[in-house]
Amino acid sequence: MNEFPRTTVGGVSLPRMLMGTNWMLGWSHTSVSADEMIRRRYQSVEAFKPVLEAYLRHGVDAIMAPFDGPSQHLLEAIRDTEQKLGRRIILIDTPTINVDDNPQARQEAQAKIQESARRGATFCLLHHSCAEQLVDKNKGVIRRLDDYTKMIRDAGMIPGLSAHMPELIVYSDQNGYDVETYIQIFNCMGFLMQVEIETVASIIHHAKKPVMTIKSMAAGRCTPYVGLTFSWNAIRPQDMVTLGAFSPQEVEEDVEISLAAIEHRFPDLEKRSSPNQNQAAFG
Repeated sequence: MNEFPRTTVGGVSLPRMLMGTNWMLGWSHTSVSADEMIRRRYQSVEAFKPVLEAYLRHGVDAIMAPFDGPSQHLLEAIRDTEQKLGRRIILIDTPTINVDDNPQARQEAQAKIQESARRGATFCLLHHSCAEQLVDKNKGVIRRLDDYTKMIRDAGMIPGLSAHMPELIVYSDQNGYDVETYIQIFNCMGFLMQVEIETVASIIHHAKKPVMTIKSMAAGRCTPYVGLTFSWNAIRPQDMVTLGAFSPQEVEEDVEISLAAIEHRFPDLEKRSSPNQNQAAFG
């Protein structure tokens, strides 16, 4: 089986497809009942393993998650899967830290970052909810970001920046912060994006570092074919798509759709179900 195409971030080889975790950790971005459906499925260590193995079979060996959250079963499943398949999974951690400007908050932030390192994370990107508290739009800066990227470097990890606000990429590049990659929402529907799709596309295209895009299917609001075909054709060869799946079957479909988009061909998939499949317009 061919390996998924790769890129390089901060000197580390990464697959251009990254494992997302919202649809394993219970964040559907659709409804409380959908969140509960996900949590019911992923209540044990064993439940995570088939999805992780499906990704690894295609060389997708990096996973993004806030590992300081409800992810203990996931971490155990990652270790077991690594041992079973003999391949390391690269952790991209997005912890939420206290960014208040006082000694106690900095001590708490450093402790959180050191926890990330102890979990074995290679990359540490401050979660957007705390990183965006540091933004000064008037001056075009991200205040005290250097403090946190130094903590990340000192802990032996590679720093990045998670952004729902696309300005964070612009300000980071302009000010030369020690950041090796960005997380940015990007999808064909503009879901959770704060400005027009083409504006975010331009920011991604001009970013000085590779970008890890997220929400490519707008949290299920568009089909995998539409969302992934758009994303892979709208980003650069060094950029990535973070892709969550609810089952191993979804992984297989999404990998095929993604490879087809990259290779400019139509995906080789079974037809979806229909009450009457004997229709000329059914494909």
